[in-house]
Amino acid sequence: MLMRSKLFVPASRPELFPKALASAADAVSFDLEDAVVPARKAEARAALAGLLASDAPLCGKAVVVRVNAVGTEYFESDMKAIVGPRLDVINLPMAEDPAAVVEAARLLERLEGADTGRIGLLVNIETPRALRRAAELAAAHKRVVGLQIGYADMLEPAGISRADQAALAHVRLVVRLAAAEAGVPAYDGAFAAVADPEGFRAECEAARHHGFAGKSCIHPKQIAIANAAFLPTPAEIAWARRVVEAAAEAAARGMGAVLVDGRMIDPPFVAGARAVVALAESAETATKTSKPET
Repeated sequence: MLMRSKLFVPASRPELFPKALASAADAVSFDLEDAVVPARKAEARAALAGLLASDAPLCGKAVVVRVNAVGTEYFESDMKAIVGPRLDVINLPMAEDPAAVVEAARLLERLEGADTGRIGLLVNIETPRALRRAAELAAAHKRVVGLQIGYADMLEPAGISRADQAALAHVRLVVRLAAAEAGVPAYDGAFAAVADPEGFRAECEAARHHGFAGKSCIHPKQIAIANAAFLPTPAEIAWARRVVEAAAEAAARGMGAVLVDGRMIDPPFVAGARAVVALAESAETATKTSKPET
């Protein structure tokens, strides 16, 4: 699933739904959690359920819903309201125990049907305990389709500055390697300084260098930056295609390694090249099917 950019939209703001779906974001994440005050939870849930039950165009977007955390009074009502054929991913916040992921998956199976299994779980890593148990959370259930960092909840209470690049790099590497162990992608967290596009771009580029697949966006202005940052450059795509072609030729001759432009290429590099080609092709398809931002 292509989610270079995932645009957050409060579910309590239904007037924003059409614009978000018509944006250039790969995914739209409707929020029932932090962006909605308790007094408006039921109203927001009903508005989002209405959208998901309608025939309003989704414009090729991946549809994500951040529900309230497992164990809260809102969780089961959120799940019952939103599970359906137009939902792709449920975003689980404040997950610290694999048992919570399993609980969410089992409820999802009852609501969706165990034989379907189409809707995935995107698990937030946003507390120190969650970071310590990230690999367990990623592997908790087959429905987990990724890990996502929540910087504010993790760093602010501990007094760790968001400007500390070493701290961010540590968190990203732990989360990415935990996701890699489970064979799922990792997604970088939101950047609150909307008026600082260069800061957002820098975080996107750092996250991509750490193997992340995308980043949350809290404003439409951030979408184009994320889409570009998490897309391989033309030179990287061309190199990857040469590697894939050379590897295929080498395999046909019974060779396990081959030189490409003076560089030895063996299976790990071929796997990386195939991933780059697949990402480029997915982005090209998304560009054709998604409406441009207005």
